[in-house]
Amino acid sequence: MPSAMEGSEGGEEGEILRYEETEDNNVSPTDLSELLKEGTKESHDRAENTQFVKDFLKGRIKKELFKLATVALYFTYSALEEEMDRNKDNPVFAPLYFPLELHRREALVKDLKYFYGEDWKEKIQCSEATQHYVDRIHHVGQHEPELLVAHAYTRYMGDLSGGQVLKKVAQRALKLPSTEEGIQFYMFDNISNAQQFKQLYRARMNALDLDKITKERIVEEANRAFRFNMQVFDELDKIGRSLTEEAQDGGFPVHDGKGDIRKCPYYADRLGAAGPGCPYHAAVALAKQPLVQLLLAACVAVAAGAAAWYLM
Repeated sequence: MPSAMEGSEGGEEGEILRYEETEDNNVSPTDLSELLKEGTKESHDRAENTQFVKDFLKGRIKKELFKLATVALYFTYSALEEEMDRNKDNPVFAPLYFPLELHRREALVKDLKYFYGEDWKEKIQCSEATQHYVDRIHHVGQHEPELLVAHAYTRYMGDLSGGQVLKKVAQRALKLPSTEEGIQFYMFDNISNAQQFKQLYRARMNALDLDKITKERIVEEANRAFRFNMQVFDELDKIGRSLTEEAQDGGFPVHDGKGDIRKCPYYADRLGAAGPGCPYHAAVALAKQPLVQLLLAACVAVAAGAAAWYLM
């Protein structure tokens, strides 16, 4: 689910989680954009060192895991854009309302249709970590709309920065079509120059009529948003460790035996679609029955006895 990354396409580790590419001599240390830049540096560093992000940048991303990350993004942006629509006329957020340029929900719907089919809504569910993130966004939008700035900044500025690197990594690692199916999330068709747009966005943030305490609360909320993202990364990393390489090509992954397999959306989808038509899985399931195992053991014993008699 990461999007706040930029750097060299090869995925080298280091200073990759940065929104600000160039210095702006017109900003003041008390401007909100500068406060956010300085106030979230530590969170940037922690996020870039999560295992999920490091693996992603190196191209070590399984297709099923990428699909689940896309699901998490869908629920996150659905909540964020619902609250942005709710507050589009609120002066504490209105100057940052750019639905045509920024909104990602419809792009994510296209990606989910590509990965899951037309009935994608029936095949996905919101994970526990993503739900915590979603709940916080709804709370902010309905009760503390001035803090919505922090969530919009954390997501969209990252999408326009390192998200463009991740697009290329995912397309190459997962062998996605050159026609960009599956990565519509990263395509901003209504922004011709990402750098100029980010400068405009930061200027709009800095022009918001906010006192010092409110600015500090926004920085604190941005760090909270990073923590939610890192919790989603950790959740995806745990799921990824239970997926075999075969799962990347559509195979069935090996479960670690912990927890309820039915609660995993990936397994629920596969189990629901498996049906009785596969003779291999049917044979494996039959062989696990106690009576069948007893009969097999008896047959082996008889065969062994016959072989011993023959060799005497």
